[in-house]
Amino acid sequence: QVQLVESGGGLVQAGGSLRLACEASERSTFSRWAWYRQAPEKERKFVAVISWSSGNTLYADSVKGRFTISRDIAKNTVYLQMDSLKPEDTAVYYCATGLLPLGDYDYWGQGTQVTVSS
Repeated sequence: QVQLVESGGGLVQAGGSLRLACEASERSTFSRWAWYRQAPEKERKFVAVISWSSGNTLYADSVKGRFTISRDIAKNTVYLQMDSLKPEDTAVYYCATGLLPLGDYDYWGQGTQVTVSS
């Protein structure tokens, strides 16, 4: 059973930056990795996704130009660089990975809290 462990969350002022990391406990035939976030009393929403093989990326409109998803295949780790943070970015951030290019994700992390103060 693959486990995903997120790190890097914390408290930051608006306009600041954070980098989240998500490491898998073992190697597998990952197809895509993604970041989602869930604000208090709201549904979990898509943030960004990256193809494990090609490195192609896709972002939610709300973070485009401010967030960057990347991967380090050797370290079995995906990152989310978050710049120009806004209070509305406050949420629990979850990473997920899927063994197939489409459909549900197979594994989820436990989440890491990001709080942006105004």
